[in-house]
Amino acid sequence: MITDSYLRQRGNEQKLMKVCIVAEGCYPYVVGGVSGWINSLIRSFPNIEFILLAIVADRSCRGKFVYELPENLTQVYEVYLDDCEWESGGRKRRSLRKSHLSHKEYEELLNMVLNRKTDWGVIFDLFHKKYLSVDDLLMGEDFFKIARECYNRNYSNINFSDFLWTLRSIYLPMFWTLRMDVPKADLYHCVATGYAGILGSMAKHFHGSSLLISEHGIYTREREEELIKASWVRGVYKNIWIEQFKKMSLLAYENADMVTCLYDHARKLQIELGCPAEKIRVTPNGINVEALAGLPGKTEEEQQFINAGAVLRVTPIKDVKTMIQAFAFAKKRVKNMKLWIMGPADEDEKYAKECYDLVESLGVKDVEFTGRVNVRDYLGKMDFTLLTSISEGQPLTILESYAAHKPVITTDVGNCRELIYGNEDGFGDAGILTHIMNIEEIAHAMVNMSINEENRKRMGEAGYKRVNAFYRIDQMKDVYREIYKGFSDSQNLSWTEESFKINGHYSNPRK
Repeated sequence: MITDSYLRQRGNEQKLMKVCIVAEGCYPYVVGGVSGWINSLIRSFPNIEFILLAIVADRSCRGKFVYELPENLTQVYEVYLDDCEWESGGRKRRSLRKSHLSHKEYEELLNMVLNRKTDWGVIFDLFHKKYLSVDDLLMGEDFFKIARECYNRNYSNINFSDFLWTLRSIYLPMFWTLRMDVPKADLYHCVATGYAGILGSMAKHFHGSSLLISEHGIYTREREEELIKASWVRGVYKNIWIEQFKKMSLLAYENADMVTCLYDHARKLQIELGCPAEKIRVTPNGINVEALAGLPGKTEEEQQFINAGAVLRVTPIKDVKTMIQAFAFAKKRVKNMKLWIMGPADEDEKYAKECYDLVESLGVKDVEFTGRVNVRDYLGKMDFTLLTSISEGQPLTILESYAAHKPVITTDVGNCRELIYGNEDGFGDAGILTHIMNIEEIAHAMVNMSINEENRKRMGEAGYKRVNAFYRIDQMKDVYREIYKGFSDSQNLSWTEESFKINGHYSNPRK
């Protein structure tokens, strides 16, 4: 088995819609960003029963939740992308080395590897054969022949052995995903394409359920950016991996009943990647603005500093090293500037250590790594916030800064340009936009933001007006209420605004 279920017993008398959130590498294991959005979404609809299908790296992540799960989230299932065969009761499984694929199975698996039009129903059914072994399939004669044909057609100028093992490593996590016994729900809400999109498409095949895809960043583009920068894969193998992620996203787009994105440029990217335009709906993020009102400000002792705050996970995609280097340059001009890096550092401990070592090697003072914090305790003390990411969607940390009347310096990724400058809304610029990995430009922006208090306050107020006008949690909730109710009505399910019933008692409403 490749799944574990953390189950809360629930009772429900009416036939109401059950929603399965499908998430990869985020909720409920990682704080902030998409995880925070999922948690907020579930809590915004106490009238709906949710279950969660969580895709994680391996069994070392099992059950390591950092969120207190909402009452209306009744089950959590885990899928491990790097797993091994598990025997039951010592029973010997049938080997695919002895039991070859049927002609149809072979042809569709070949079509999939060659990126040709594929009957995915055949693929889904194949991987749900009771005694199929992922290991035996990858190491068996059929997959070898498929790899050889793919190699002869497209890659005959490289080493075959390297190609074969690369192909096996590419398909191993996909095959584990395909082996998943997807729990039954009425709507599968995948918070990405990729492996989540495979599970959602497979659920639609087996259960006849509806499928909603919500992309915060564009999954294929994010994986492509990571692979281009990666040192563990080189040359043509980067392209092979990129094609794999494009293939998975296209499957999700083709099977989805609706696809959402956060802003118009993301919609255009989805169309370029093969998503039918008529399926796409733009649904901006939203935050609880009132929850960030009345924040504690600086103490008398803290008044001496200009505080620059970064609310993030200390990971490579956030490019914390560029932030530290830019701060080191800016601090030479603004001696009383202080950098607060607020967020967990345990997701990529090697990278976090490199960041700590960089601070030490530069000899720069006044850099605080706080670890995981309640942002309410710190945000009011900041003069401005920073985001130096190399990839983003529509960052919640920017919206939170605006709710606290704080301007933002951010790299030009995702929807950050529109968040800074608006879309002809008349509020004005709410911060400074820079190019990614441009240390000098980011340092210059930090200096300008530090020395001009009047400009800082004007930008902070512009951001506050913008978040109130377009990015409130109640606006997002109204949009998703309409979407969820539409799916419920299409399946002739009951809909109620009362909280989901738990063992005969209603759960407490979440706001």
